[in-house]
Amino acid sequence: MSGPDGSEPFVKKHDFVQPRHIAIAGLLAAAFALAGCGQPSSQASAPPPAPVTVAQPVKRTVTDWDEFTGRFEAVEEVQVRPRVGGFVNSVEFQDGAIVHQGDLLYVIDPRPFEAVAEQADGQLSDARAKVELAKRELDRGLNLVQTSAVSEQAVDQRRQALQAAHAAETQAAGALKAARLNIEFTHVTAPLTGRVSRHLVSPGNLVQGSDTGTSTLLTSIVALDPIYVYFDMDEATFIKYSKLWFEGRRPSSRDTANPVQVTLAGETKPSHEGTINFLDNRLDVSTGTLRSRAVIKNTDLSILPGQFGRVRLIGSAPYEALLIPDVAVATDQSRKIVFVVKPDDTVEARPVVLGPLDEGLRVIREGLKPEDRVIVNGIQRARVGAKVAPTAAQAPAGGKS
Repeated sequence: MSGPDGSEPFVKKHDFVQPRHIAIAGLLAAAFALAGCGQPSSQASAPPPAPVTVAQPVKRTVTDWDEFTGRFEAVEEVQVRPRVGGFVNSVEFQDGAIVHQGDLLYVIDPRPFEAVAEQADGQLSDARAKVELAKRELDRGLNLVQTSAVSEQAVDQRRQALQAAHAAETQAAGALKAARLNIEFTHVTAPLTGRVSRHLVSPGNLVQGSDTGTSTLLTSIVALDPIYVYFDMDEATFIKYSKLWFEGRRPSSRDTANPVQVTLAGETKPSHEGTINFLDNRLDVSTGTLRSRAVIKNTDLSILPGQFGRVRLIGSAPYEALLIPDVAVATDQSRKIVFVVKPDDTVEARPVVLGPLDEGLRVIREGLKPEDRVIVNGIQRARVGAKVAPTAAQAPAGGKS
């Protein structure tokens, strides 16, 4: 804009100078900001090493145990059946109770058998009287034959009559014995000691008696102490045991009562012990397994036939091994590893070959040395190659010095 006199246009002071100051101030602020972003803060620092707990492997003598699933069966089991028929008078036991050999279980009406026994007793008395008569007649005949009052033929006939009388006496005595035995059979007793089942026939019912297995089933009894546990051993395990036997490193269960331990359902450690007492003579072709049996002590009668249990069978000779807590073992894809703290406190992942559990600790067959420091707590904080702050544990859980 020109002045009133036509001179150069003038600019007001506040129209031009003020924006220049604002621009300069903005540039200075941006410069300081860029300068601050370009330099790292002297206060920043690396994170501290992660705290972990380490322990050295425990070295002790261990024995391998192989585990199988087994089912318990009674050493002795009997079905109680009557040997004579008749009406049941009474049941003399409580269902499910422990009975002892000879205890009275059932009473069958004995009166018909008592009547037969009385009849047999009378027949025996008659036979004995005939024997006495035959003896006297024979004696008289022997005296008379000396005077030729009777013939030799008559004496022979009297001698034969005496023998027949003795035979009749023997038959009568046998009939009486059988009749008395039937009376005894009307009292059905327990043939063995064990736990009885429920009564299957109530008083007043008619039962059939027989010695051929067709008689009425009354109840059953199973022996409980000791008790058998049957389990199936796979073919690979059987071959392993055979190899150890040939090498002299494990006795064969066929000629040695190798020990077993049994863990019942709901238990975390074995509660019963026993020994192997049977191996079958062939493998089952349908399953490829060998039927095996152990006899177990059951003094507290806590095991019943039909229960399942985990059977541990000794699988090796004693040997020296390194053990660590099982929680220290991690899985890296298809391999097992443990985290070891090296002398410079950095973490190393060490592949290992695992063995069985022994008293809560895991046997390490390969991959560790006795002086290694294994991370047993804080594994989730450990990073391979990173430093850690290790703290020594008192001893691995479940370990023994």
